[in-house]
Amino acid sequence: MLEAVNLSKSFHQHQALSDLNLKIDPGQIYCLLGANGAGKTTTINLFMNFLEPSSGKALINGLDVTEHATETKKYVAYIPENLTLYPNLSGMENLTYFSRLAGKKYDKEQLGDFLKQAGLQSTAFEQRVASYSKGMRQKVGIALALTKDAYALLLDEPVSGLDPKASNEFSQILLQLKEKGLAILMATHDLFRARETGTHIGIMNEGKLVASLESQEIGHQELESLYLKHMN
Repeated sequence: MLEAVNLSKSFHQHQALSDLNLKIDPGQIYCLLGANGAGKTTTINLFMNFLEPSSGKALINGLDVTEHATETKKYVAYIPENLTLYPNLSGMENLTYFSRLAGKKYDKEQLGDFLKQAGLQSTAFEQRVASYSKGMRQKVGIALALTKDAYALLLDEPVSGLDPKASNEFSQILLQLKEKGLAILMATHDLFRARETGTHIGIMNEGKLVASLESQEIGHQELESLYLKHMN
């Protein structure tokens, strides 16, 4: 569902991403680990066609995102570190607006079901988003992905700034989406969540994928040691 083929991106003399090869099938969660500037967000932005690759390809459902920008966006949903919602609208109103913007029409009961699936308490549906915590806003983002009926989900530091309870709740939702068959690519600093949630883990350093493994192959301490080894 998501594939990078020799994907590279440079900004003038800076090589932000170098020959990335990556494949994520339906029902897999691939967690990209790395320090700031390692190339994680660049990878996400290339898949979203926010950036044009210097060389190589980013493919969604077998289609090159630069050649099929409109069609590939139908298959994917994106949740950035800080999701932009309208603060003076309720969660329900935001969901109504953005789902209609994407060409989807649902009644209020259906939209409520999406918010429930995303883990948002029903008492918050009609509250203004300005009063929401970051975790609550991220749940609206998950609900938006559900309304879009996305095949793939791209997440850029989605648990950054969340407390442990909210982070755990978010991870549980991702596992449910994995069971639904979504292909998920998540950029994160959180080694623990990557090991607990991901089916696969990649470690990036200076624009290169320096390690890639299945999460069940490695324990938490081993992962930390491997990560630190590649950061030196």
